[in-house]
Amino acid sequence: MAPRRLLVGAIGAGAISTTLLCATTATASADPTPRPANCTAADVAGVAAGVAAALSTYLFTHPDLNGFYTDLQDRPKDQIRDDVQQYFNANPQEQADLENIRQPLADIRQRCQWTPLLGQSGATP
Repeated sequence: MAPRRLLVGAIGAGAISTTLLCATTATASADPTPRPANCTAADVAGVAAGVAAALSTYLFTHPDLNGFYTDLQDRPKDQIRDDVQQYFNANPQEQADLENIRQPLADIRQRCQWTPLLGQSGATP
């Protein structure tokens, strides 16, 4: 059980770290456009932490999905995308649930104009 908690903790910490690193510096200009209210790094990190906690809870309460994601770590990288697509084709409700869990993070990124880093996407985890 401890390795799973470490994995989920690492995923959550990675999500928060990635979110904080997503901030792009404004280009040098005379009047940079101010960010909307509640769009500080702390605001985004708080939403990311909530999403990570909800994702952790969901995975612990859905052992088949938790096992599927855990097993992905041992597969060749070029096989993972197809395996994930096949899993969600067979389990569309789980895909919808995960998309709903991640939606607050997508919303704050869009509202606050946070730019994802290379390799980061809006795809379901």
